[in-house]
Parts: sequence; C-alpha cells; structure tokens
Amino acid sequence: MLQPPPAEPGMREDEVDTPALILDLDVFEANLDHMAGLAAAAGVRLRPHAKTHKSPVIAHLQLARGAVGQCVQKVAEAEILAWGGVPDILVSNEVVSPRKLARLAALSRLAQVAVCADHPDGVAAIEAAAEAAGIRLTVLVEIDVGTGRCGVAPGPEAVALAERIAASRHLIFGGLQAYHGRAQHQRSAGERAASIAAAGEAAGRVVQALRGRGLDCPIVSGAGTGTFALEAASGVFNELQAGSYIFMDADYGRNDPAPPFRQALFVLATVMSARSGAAVVDAGHKAVAVDSGMPLVWGRGDVRYEGASDEHGRLAVGPEAGALKLGERIRLVPGHCDPTVDRYDWYVGIRAGRVECLWPVAARGAMA
Repeated sequence: MLQPPPAEPGMREDEVDTPALILDLDVFEANLDHMAGLAAAAGVRLRPHAKTHKSPVIAHLQLARGAVGQCVQKVAEAEILAWGGVPDILVSNEVVSPRKLARLAALSRLAQVAVCADHPDGVAAIEAAAEAAGIRLTVLVEIDVGTGRCGVAPGPEAVALAERIAASRHLIFGGLQAYHGRAQHQRSAGERAASIAAAGEAAGRVVQALRGRGLDCPIVSGAGTGTFALEAASGVFNELQAGSYIFMDADYGRNDPAPPFRQALFVLATVMSARSGAAVVDAGHKAVAVDSGMPLVWGRGDVRYEGASDEHGRLAVGPEAGALKLGERIRLVPGHCDPTVDRYDWYVGIRAGRVECLWPVAARGAMA
C-alpha cells in the first residue's frame, strides 16, 4: 500500500516524519554530473541501472545528462520506466516465463526494449513471444565474466547462441551483457583491475570470434560503480551500467580507493530511547538493508549503529559523542543503497536544510 508522504515541501529536515529516505539534492546532482562527464570523456555510452533508484523521475534526470537509456532487472521495472516515458530499456537479466515475455513484447510498442539470454531454450522462449506479438525483440547474449551467476561461457557456446539469435526472423542480436558483479566490491584497486582485465579479455575474445563469423556486436555492456573506469578504459566495453554512483552507500565506501562520488542518500531516523552510552532509533530491519553490513551514523563521531530488530536500531554512544536526546534526528548511511530504497514509497529531496521535492519510488517491490 502506498504510504502518505513523510514530509511537505518547505519543511525543515528535522520536521520530516521518520524513518524517511532523504536525498541531499546538491550532492545527488553533482554525482549525476560527474558520471556523465566521465563517460563522455571516455567516449562510452552511459546506461545507468534503475534497480538502484526505481524512479522514472531520476531516469529522466540521467537521460537529460546524456544517458542513452536505462537498465533494469525485472519486467515490472521496465514497465514502470516505459510508462514513465523512458524510451530505451535493457533488461540486463534473463526472462524465461511466457507471461513475462508477453508483457515485455507488449512493452516494446511503447519503448525500445532488449533482454538477455544465456541458453538456447531461453532464446526460443523470447522468439515465441516476439512471433506471437508480431514484433522483433533485441536479445543480448549474457556471458559469465567472473560473477558465477548467470551467463554462458565466453567461448564457442556464446558464439553459437549469438548466431541462433541472429538467424531468427523475430529477433535481433544486440550484443553482449558482460557484467562482473563480484568485482564491484573487491576492496583493493589491484584486485578490481585484475578482475576487469580478465572480463575484458573474455568479452573481447567473443567479439573477435563473432566478427570472424560475420556478426557485428553493437553493444558490449557491463560495469558498475566500483569498476566503471576500468571498463571505460578497456577498449572493449562501450556501455556502462553503473547505478549506485548517484547515491553511494557504506559498502562502496569501503573500497580502496572509494568511487569518486559523495554520499547523497540517507535514512533519517529519530532517537526514541536514550540512556548513558546507548540509544535506540526508529529505523531497524524494515527501514534499512543490512545485507552489506550495518548502516553508519553520519557525522556523529563516536556513535555506532550496532544492531537492528524489526523496528529498532541500537546505537552505541561513545563518551566523545555526547548524549543523544529523545526526538533528535540522525542520518544513517545504508550499507547497501538498492534494497534500502526498495523499503520506501517516497524520496524526500533536501536542499539547504529544507524539503524541496517528493518523488515516488515508483518501481518499489517490482519483482515480477
């Protein structure tokens, strides 16, 4: 059920009802501009991942800065973006359900859509949906470049799958999906560089093999916030799928060096209980994702978020921090921004301490 907005434009930040998802608009816009500039300077296309923001509003801000489209993981996310006027969408994931593929095919009448496949049976299912709808669907071959999740091996199997797609009257071969998810959070620069060098080499081999078979590979897509500069410089990747750069989170902050963006997304919480050396806020598991570690307390020195239950977050308060007061507001930095966003119906945009805007998290819970 859509929840009422936790704030109104013009309110002070300390008047916002909590827990709330707040966005520092100045920093957010600077992050948008910085990535757009980096992609343009590298001569690669930017197709940001909407699984981070789940918002047509934010997608259009990225498009206005030169992004060529958006990535999504689910058909439902693609629907929300297309209904919101986003013209070019890649489902950077496999879709095998006939009902979902029928929805995707129908969506292609509103936007240019593409989808990934890593098995001949998956290609056959996409082909059947396209034929039934009387359209041609673009399909990318996903290759496994190190994540060990989806993807065909980057060799003869990948080439055969591309040829299968290209031979179909109902499909268009779009290129390669080559995302290395594990590399995004490898902590050292050396580890990340080695992983992406191997990924680029694997993708490059497939591109050359396809050319040898007379097939052009218009898209080689991948990259994330942790490694985008490496893919951009590889000479192989021509689209970047980074998403979290717009917000950042505590886990990306642990990379050495951290990505060149600033923290823009926070969970605003209220102190609901306090005593010497400890406090409790109204933001627990239902307010902030902890799969990548506990949130950080922003700008409060010796205050640590040490544990969560459903509705409560426990803080350890060191002597240097001073006592926290009942009703006091604090900002939390999520460990993982994507699933934290999915807990909320609204972004509360803050500028100069005041609420400037409220944007719906339109694709919240879009799992299908």
